[in-house]
Amino acid sequence: MLERYEVETFLTLAEELHFGRTAERLALSTGRVSHIVKRLERRIGAPLFTRTSRVVRLTPIGRQFAEELAPLVAGMDEAVRRATDAARGVTGTLRVAFLGEWTAPVLLRAVALFGDRHPDCRVEVHEAQLSTTRSGLLDGSTDVLIASYPFDGMATGPALLSEGRVLAVAAGHPLARERSVSLEVLADHPVVQYPTVTSAEFKHDRTPERTSAGRPVPKGPAGNTFSEMLSLVALGRGVLPVGEHTRRYYPRPDVAYVPIHDAPSIERGPVWLPSNTTTRVREFVRAATDANPR
Repeated sequence: MLERYEVETFLTLAEELHFGRTAERLALSTGRVSHIVKRLERRIGAPLFTRTSRVVRLTPIGRQFAEELAPLVAGMDEAVRRATDAARGVTGTLRVAFLGEWTAPVLLRAVALFGDRHPDCRVEVHEAQLSTTRSGLLDGSTDVLIASYPFDGMATGPALLSEGRVLAVAAGHPLARERSVSLEVLADHPVVQYPTVTSAEFKHDRTPERTSAGRPVPKGPAGNTFSEMLSLVALGRGVLPVGEHTRRYYPRPDVAYVPIHDAPSIERGPVWLPSNTTTRVREFVRAATDANPR
């Protein structure tokens, strides 16, 4: 059996490929790191690293060993963490938010079930704005956000809501009379843009720069909030692909919603910062999934 310090030293050196940085991270001397690695190599019966005066590299055996060992160690750490969390219980404060009124019922069902399961954890609920969704997750003012995918740079899922896409156009726009349209029409009209702080992957999904046929999509003005974006549509400044629930939650006499017959569905669900994957967050995501079966 390998000792924990041997595993930790080997995996750290496999990541850093530098004895000095490995020693610094583990609060050891470089000589101690070298001694542990050599002893491990003797036990394995083959070199795990090649070393020169300037370069440290994994050997093929060392690379395979690291690739197989790392997930096992991560699984053990996670098991210990889950057991510790179970012993402590879920307490403290969880800050959750929703983006778009149609996600509020999903969030409230999740909050109710989470509260039943973990009465010692206080849940704060607020509505997020387009311009602050990412910053709220990064600064910790929001632990979990119910929003639409994709949301690059964040942990997501599972999806709790799915909806078709429609094209928001001014009530007097020629497309308002169509029964449905193709995504290709985006190349023929300016498309209202999301705020600059919106993630690149999300923008690519909602307001692409080109259609699937490769035609460029002209950019219209950007709005700071969703209501402001719909107002730009109503003013005839551009069109905007949105989820079909927008019809119900943002009915406007000056905006028409036309189905897009060849667009993929939009999915929505929990979003959180990967480094903030606490027990509270994991349990809330589990409650959200259980409270909102698809």
